[in-house]
Amino acid sequence: MAPKETRAPSESLGPDYKPDIEKPIATVSTKVPHENVHVLSQTPQLIALLTMIRDRRTNRADFIFYSNRIIRLLIESGLNHLPTLPHEVMTPVGKTYAGVNFEGKICGVSIMRAGEAMEQGLRDCCRSVRIGKILIQRDEETSKPRLFYEKLPGDVKDRWVLLLDPMLATGGSALMAVDVLLSKGVPEERILFLNLIASPEGAANFANKFPKLRVVTAFVDEGLDEKNYIVPGLGDFGDRFYTL
Repeated sequence: MAPKETRAPSESLGPDYKPDIEKPIATVSTKVPHENVHVLSQTPQLIALLTMIRDRRTNRADFIFYSNRIIRLLIESGLNHLPTLPHEVMTPVGKTYAGVNFEGKICGVSIMRAGEAMEQGLRDCCRSVRIGKILIQRDEETSKPRLFYEKLPGDVKDRWVLLLDPMLATGGSALMAVDVLLSKGVPEERILFLNLIASPEGAANFANKFPKLRVVTAFVDEGLDEKNYIVPGLGDFGDRFYTL
């Protein structure tokens, strides 16, 4: 099967004070018609970071550095989807401030091994956060996932879960991970799936199977090739982050 021919959207990117004619044209995320799939704003900063990690010439140290910056943006955006409660505090000058507190407890669950690369970003934003792990591997011949291992907090059903995996191709592995969470009693609407790059097919699979779950991604790519790899993609995230 040949890769699907799709045309990636492009925009002029740069500071608002510059006219479009002075801004470079860059490829931006494919738009998807799913209300529960949230794509980060396609800012010049984000596109520059994505450009660095897509470049096959980027060395491992730089790949890790720029990936971590995107992961931090994803985590911060994902936390904005958590419910809040009113919370008033007294400032050091004796004045009250009407603010908010997050409602409920959270935990992270990484899909091993690439998802583990996102754990530090979550810890940087949420001190002492508990993190579980699920090991699911894709059969390269059938492209179907297999569950090998899971270790989750004992009270995971009472928490909001941030599911972590940088790449969403067909969605098979991540969909199975959601099934594992549901089997542990986690409500679908309490799961946030965070990833760096998604395919339109993977995003659609999630939106259709789990309409109450929210996906937060930095970018939706053009599609999948004949091996179900994301294109243009960035290669194997786990290999580039951990070994190359």
